[in-house]
Amino acid sequence: MKILVVEDNGLMAQMITAALSRQRFNVSVVSDGPSALEMAQSYDFDAMVLDLRLNGQSGLDVLARLRRIGVKVPVLVLSGDLETETKVAALQAGADDYLTKPYKADELTARLTAIIRRSNGHFQSEIRIDRLRILLDQQEARVDGKALGLTVKEYQLLEALALRKGQTVTKDMILTKLYGGRDEPDAKIIDVFVCKLRKKLSAVLGDCMVRTVWSRGYMIGGEQAAFLPEMKRRA
Repeated sequence: MKILVVEDNGLMAQMITAALSRQRFNVSVVSDGPSALEMAQSYDFDAMVLDLRLNGQSGLDVLARLRRIGVKVPVLVLSGDLETETKVAALQAGADDYLTKPYKADELTARLTAIIRRSNGHFQSEIRIDRLRILLDQQEARVDGKALGLTVKEYQLLEALALRKGQTVTKDMILTKLYGGRDEPDAKIIDVFVCKLRKKLSAVLGDCMVRTVWSRGYMIGGEQAAFLPEMKRRA
């Protein structure tokens, strides 16, 4: 998952990045409001971690501006301010959650995962598809209690499909999910990831589960008929 961290304290930014990277988040960091606005408009992030006290600008102003221009990225506000009025102001400006400093890394990642899940319309911490369990908080996939041993990209692909179970997910949507619009490779790389994911699923399930939707993309779940390739008409 792609996270934009907006923090002007270099040491704090490093600590946040380290904590999120350990949980397999893909982290980008900016240190000021204008850069945050530019990045949020230019790329698709799963969530933003926003410090309220930025050099020369209030994080509340950045947040309010984001919402005015229609950027809907979920925002987790970080602040050392314990005042209720500040928390209320942040939530009213469009924050999805508010975490006070000091905080534990586990709580930061758990809250981030929760707001991302809510933004995708999922309120549970896992998705079940037959014997397959996708644990969103742990960013892990298991079958019969055993981890599948997926790479970061393979897990992100599986999560992207599972979050839209029964719906077609296009290659462009998957590229954005895996690379956040930045330094994207050729779309053919998705076929490679799908092939590897199918092999790992088939090895334990006897069924690859990931179906090709002819000329559109991929899907997990749904009616089998939806995945059949179109037949060419005979002349």
